[in-house]
Amino acid sequence: MADNGYHEPVMFGETMDALRIHRGGAYVDGTLGGGGHAAGILARLAGTGRLIGIDKDAEALASAGERLAGASNLTLIHGDFHGARALLAERGVSELDGALLDLGVSSHQLDTPARGFSYREDAPLDMRMDASQGETAADLIARMGERELARVFYEYGEENWGARIAREIVARRERSAILTTFDLVACVDAAVPKPVRMRDTGHPARRVFQALRIAVNDELAPLERALESIAGMLKPGGRLCVITFHSLEDRIVKRTFARLRKPCVCPPSFPVCVCGREPSLTGYGAKPVSPSDEELERNPRSRSARLRAAEKI
Repeated sequence: MADNGYHEPVMFGETMDALRIHRGGAYVDGTLGGGGHAAGILARLAGTGRLIGIDKDAEALASAGERLAGASNLTLIHGDFHGARALLAERGVSELDGALLDLGVSSHQLDTPARGFSYREDAPLDMRMDASQGETAADLIARMGERELARVFYEYGEENWGARIAREIVARRERSAILTTFDLVACVDAAVPKPVRMRDTGHPARRVFQALRIAVNDELAPLERALESIAGMLKPGGRLCVITFHSLEDRIVKRTFARLRKPCVCPPSFPVCVCGREPSLTGYGAKPVSPSDEELERNPRSRSARLRAAEKI
């Protein structure tokens, strides 16, 4: 399998252990990216079973296809894991032994300036995971009003200075369009007081870029339904593993897994359950796994990663 220039996948060993891959099984990698995790799954399948790799980023899909060339038990799909059930049904797959979702932006996307994900490089303000369709971040900024922009920055980026940044964006776009990543960084720099920026341990624009990326790609709204759908495809004992990179995603995954483990809605005062809702997940993997100290030293970008896993009853 060829090296395609993508970075080492986050928590590779921990993820392989959590998936508990067995030969002959059917697995899906819903966020194929550079194919690092997929390569590990294929190695453990050893030519048996089946792996379906899904990614909405056509560039990532093509690159992973080169890296994983020669794997006869691999199927690649250009699409969004939010619709995984339908995509898999079209390929004759209705049950899974395991599934993996590695959420967020990949290192390759961050390191490709033309994609517009990075606040450290001047580039067109795009941020689309699927560059073939949908609004760019520049389109979104040009369309949204001040209040809506402020809401996006606060809800998706947890940015306390979101209202001031939105006001600055609206004022600046009346003079000239905000078309590049550095145009947006300049708005953040102008809106956030210098003492606040100096105290910030990270780049002051990082939360705004995160918020816009989530909004452009509609990453959060369908996530809960997607998790439920994929969990519903698991065979008994099958596992769903999800890697998140910020608290918004992690809360959704945690809440969804908890509800599927304990779906009962009866009042605590009831001596027995009468709602009839049966759990579909076991208690396995109730606590998240974080990167090891060795991985953090090797890959600082993994510091916010959390791996949560669930097992089908």
